Amino acid sequence: MPQGILDQLGDEPSRFLRTAMQWGVLMKHPPSTDISTDQETSDAMEHPCGLRHEEVQRFLVGPRSRSSELARVCRIAWECFTGFRRLHFVGPCVTVFGSARFRESHRYYQMSRDVGAELAKAGFTVMTGGGPGVMEAANRGAKDAGGKSVGCNIILPHEQSPNPYVDKVVSFRYFFIRKVMLVKYSYAFVVMPGGFGTMDEIFETATLIQTAKIQNFPIVVMGKDYWTPLFDFVREKMIPEKTINASDIDSVLATDSPAEAAAHIHDVAVARFGLRLGTPIKPRWWLGERLLHAIEAEISEVNHSQRSKHID
Repeated sequence: MPQGILDQLGDEPSRFLRTAMQWGVLMKHPPSTDISTDQETSDAMEHPCGLRHEEVQRFLVGPRSRSSELARVCRIAWECFTGFRRLHFVGPCVTVFGSARFRESHRYYQMSRDVGAELAKAGFTVMTGGGPGVMEAANRGAKDAGGKSVGCNIILPHEQSPNPYVDKVVSFRYFFIRKVMLVKYSYAFVVMPGGFGTMDEIFETATLIQTAKIQNFPIVVMGKDYWTPLFDFVREKMIPEKTINASDIDSVLATDSPAEAAAHIHDVAVARFGLRLGTPIKPRWWLGERLLHAIEAEISEVNHSQRSKHID
């Protein structure tokens, strides 16, 4: 823990703080909560930060013992809770999706960086999956413009460490919890060119709009040449076959202009949602939020400094 926080807390941190640290709320990476034999531990696939990926794989293979399922429910609930608490004060967000595979020299990287900058200038916090490629570019653009940048990182076996341009990183074991966070705290989605994950995110969001789970939620698709064949299929096949309605894609704006994308999102957020930019939620002292907010800010600064060394 940073020395400044320890000095404020005295000789011994509070029971609440110790418990929070034990559960991984204030750690860069949460600890594994699996209970397994030594042989299972040695055979398990390990993440560099110590998280076991067999646990997530076992989640999807059918019913297990009642105690195991109860423990998993508790882990999922705790991951939801920590996500809600850590993202509560990030401000109105716009989530940028896209491929992790584009390098800095690629034109889609630069387009995403420009989008991040325009969104930050419009007063939004830029939220991404926290990884490289398009996600890094959007976070980087937000930092270029002096805005806030957040990453909801997914813990994978062989890839995706948080990029060095995020002010705050929240890491998740489960994709579905991460998706909830990306939707819950966002006023719009910007979809850059990407692969299966990006396709999953855009169509899941379209499904939520179609089924009225979320309303008036703008989706901005960028890289028109990349997405044209997909939208041709939607218009020429899906709509004539009546598998969707023509109105189901009304909320989608296709553009290659970062300024147009940011202006459209700003207009929708203010006019439809009644968003008032520049009015952050204040932490409540009686909930311990001011202390946790200060601790998290100092830890985030330390982690950011460590990640920034990779840039130099």
